[in-house]
Amino acid sequence: MDKSKVKFGTSGIRGLVSDMTDKLCYAYTLSFLAYLHETKAITSGSAVAVAGDLRSSTPQIMNAVAAAVTDAGYQIINAGLVPTPALTLYGIAQGIPTLMVTGSHIPDDRNGIKFNKPTGEVLKEDEQGILAQMPDLTDSLFDQNENLLKSDYLPEINPEIEAQYIQRYLDFFPADALKGFKIGIYQHSSVARELLPKIMEGLGAQTDCLGWSEQFISVDTEAIRPEDVVLAEQWSKEYGFDCIISTDGDADRPLVSDEKGDWLRGDVAGILVAKFLHADAVITPVSSNSALEKSNYFSKVIRTKIGSPYVIKAMQSVSKLKTVVGYEANGGFLLNTPISLEGKTLAALPTRDAVLIPLAILSLAKKNACTVSELLQTLPARYTYSDRIKNFPTELSASILATLKTGDLEQDAAEIKRLFADEIAAAIDINDTDGMRITLNNEEVVHLRGSGNAPELRCYTEAASYFRAKELNQLCIKHMLNWNT
Repeated sequence: MDKSKVKFGTSGIRGLVSDMTDKLCYAYTLSFLAYLHETKAITSGSAVAVAGDLRSSTPQIMNAVAAAVTDAGYQIINAGLVPTPALTLYGIAQGIPTLMVTGSHIPDDRNGIKFNKPTGEVLKEDEQGILAQMPDLTDSLFDQNENLLKSDYLPEINPEIEAQYIQRYLDFFPADALKGFKIGIYQHSSVARELLPKIMEGLGAQTDCLGWSEQFISVDTEAIRPEDVVLAEQWSKEYGFDCIISTDGDADRPLVSDEKGDWLRGDVAGILVAKFLHADAVITPVSSNSALEKSNYFSKVIRTKIGSPYVIKAMQSVSKLKTVVGYEANGGFLLNTPISLEGKTLAALPTRDAVLIPLAILSLAKKNACTVSELLQTLPARYTYSDRIKNFPTELSASILATLKTGDLEQDAAEIKRLFADEIAAAIDINDTDGMRITLNNEEVVHLRGSGNAPELRCYTEAASYFRAKELNQLCIKHMLNWNT
């Protein structure tokens, strides 16, 4: 584990499939279980559930996880190929740990394992405890390529996990909640592609399923592919949808469009969902749209570093409030407390979830007798845009950001002007909570951050119009590429 290139990212490990040998995945799983036993989160013989997404490498990694669970003396439950939030929901309800084999939005040549304690996601303080374990491996279980000799550790799939997740929303929302809506479901290779129509149709919607793919497609809800932008616009014109919905690979992050086929930003969708749920406290990373504060909808707003573990930790700090929710700019929505509406209660689910978002937004649009695009116009006019530079060395990202961390605003502002060749306004505030978020004197925002789980530099921008936010983002990307060359 120490020597491997596979390292911790958000709530688990990620790496190239070529590096994620059975032996390595087996070792990480043993370490996770040993840590849980050491901290008395589980006892000997406890059940442990595993699920996965639709990547080509997922079945083999699930088998390696199941082998480690079995050999460690625990009972393995095979949840099959289901969304991450479905697996986490089951684990919390049963009080058992779960492991989700997924690389989320990254390409098919990469994969990962997300670790969930019986109470939900592992947090940053858990990582060192997991890595400190010294798992005892039996070499005779593996071949010379560090792959298991047996491939049959997984039992039959337990259909209860998926069924409970579907029922969660059918029970909470009125039976006719989506009656009158025509919804496009962009299926691609999302693990929720067959589950989404069941929920939408179960609540009265008319659906059309589109874009099924036999090959895994890496849909990143925070950096939407140009081809997906074109597809959504074409489908909306052809079918007359009220919205199109989709998710990333493991279905913890959504894509939701308006009736024109324009994809909503996750941090804007989050505000609408929080409003629908009458949230008291909203927690979101520092990169999210500032329309959250400008809306004045919520009594308490907390900003964190980027990543669900930070959002969860902050939600826990204010859990005494009645309704505590969180969301990320990539769209995942988290419930730290149960939600009660119209006599029905939705159980807490403190992990990113994709399904709640379109249901809440469409319900809010129906309540206000308006379209999704008209609903967006009720929010303060703040627009965000994000993009990334792939194959951008992590060390270079760190070097760029280090030049802006002197703590002297005047000096740092001068360096920013130099870095961007005087093509942006003057900096009046610099926030280094996560990366470097720079507020300019014209209220525009530039946020640079090295990815925590890939060699990428991410750039987030905010302005008074979508076109300016995009223009500003492209400007930043250009100057970062120039730096790299």
